[in-house]
Amino acid sequence: MKYELQIAHLYGDLLNTYGDIGNLLVLNYYAKQMDTQVKVKVVSLNDPFDPDEFDLVFFGGGQDYEQLIVSRDIQRKKNNLTDFINDGGPVLAICGGYQLLGKYYIGAKGEKIAGISALSHYTKSQINHRFIGNIEIENEETGQKYHGFENHNGLTYLGPDERPLGRVLSGHGNNGEDQTEGAIYKNTFCSYFHGPILARNGELAKRLLLIALKRRYPTADLKLPAELKIKPTY
Repeated sequence: MKYELQIAHLYGDLLNTYGDIGNLLVLNYYAKQMDTQVKVKVVSLNDPFDPDEFDLVFFGGGQDYEQLIVSRDIQRKKNNLTDFINDGGPVLAICGGYQLLGKYYIGAKGEKIAGISALSHYTKSQINHRFIGNIEIENEETGQKYHGFENHNGLTYLGPDERPLGRVLSGHGNNGEDQTEGAIYKNTFCSYFHGPILARNGELAKRLLLIALKRRYPTADLKLPAELKIKPTY
């Protein structure tokens, strides 16, 4: 392989409830086609996060019990994760990971669970209700349509410096009110899509990998990886 990328899988031993680890399999699949070897390292409880060690971060979701444990531990990683994000490091955060990058979220029992405020959104909780079902959104920058499956109790509201991953065409999205789904801040991409998101939306996987490659190899000619054709998977 011509290139190499190191991916941090945040709390990968705890937050695997919804099979979102499949996103790592998809990143590896497309990376090979881009002449890139991907190495994945789980960064879990009590582990340091070194922003200089990693090229891309994946942060999945889980249930409230696991997220409460993660919420306490991630405060020790807060500064380095925030530095990675603000420096333009690519991040994919799904559901609980999405919520914990924000200011806070309210759990199903009404408890306020602290995020790290790396992003400016916050999340409330629905009472005896969840958003469940297929969802389709359109990214306003690229015109690409993303398909997925949502299953979340949270109602997330974006901050003024965030833009949505997409506008809802069908489904509920962040809160069922403003037709937004997910969030983009710098090179951090957040979503409630399970499934996993990248299996149905290869263009997003390619976008994340290209960002990581350009940061790690700033003088390399990445024309061929950039020209990789993504076959429809939906």
